[in-house]
Amino acid sequence: MSLESALRRALDSVVDPELDEPITDLGFVAACEVVGDEVRVDLRLPTYFCAPNFAYLMVADARDALAAVAPGRVRVRLLDHFAAEEINAGVAAGEGFDAAFPGMAAGELDELRRTFLRKAHAAYQQQIAARLLRAGRTHVDLVRMRLGDVAEDTSRLRRRREQLGLPSDDGAPLLVDDHGLPVDAESLPLRLRLARTTQVSIEGNAGWCRGLLETRYGGLH
Repeated sequence: MSLESALRRALDSVVDPELDEPITDLGFVAACEVVGDEVRVDLRLPTYFCAPNFAYLMVADARDALAAVAPGRVRVRLLDHFAAEEINAGVAAGEGFDAAFPGMAAGELDELRRTFLRKAHAAYQQQIAARLLRAGRTHVDLVRMRLGDVAEDTSRLRRRREQLGLPSDDGAPLLVDDHGLPVDAESLPLRLRLARTTQVSIEGNAGWCRGLLETRYGGLH
């Protein structure tokens, strides 16, 4: 694999924590180039005032992903953002969000990341469950099913479970709660309705951000 392909794959693995989509698909990567022995990447966001905690996560995640495959130095820079200077300096120094914004953060961002991973996990479960119900399965069928029983691709669901420390092997229950415990048939309809609300919110925010980014920069390419 060429270095350029490796860098692209690395950036493909970085997701917007709120939208659960790769920053490459969202159009957030403004530039990626190799200059001498340094990889230089510029990121841009839909608005000047996008939440700095989300922005910090994406810049830091991009730097870590690129550093894992780049043979030389890596510089990731956020453009056109009110907190770009603090974020860029904090990520470059490896100081963490608290150090970059002293007095503004109650702890690091791990719990924020987990909150959005849980939302993405719930949305993926709902999508699979909805398709199975439309195909004729019942709620009782669903709570008895295992991941290995599903014919469709479950890689995104399994990946989120692994990140959350939840069971993700073929023998794991198809539907689990935030703690990895199986969902019962009685509570399943309400859980699916709530998860559907989460899914609609994620998809709506993603569309909104794409529109804002295109308006701000006159196109995504």
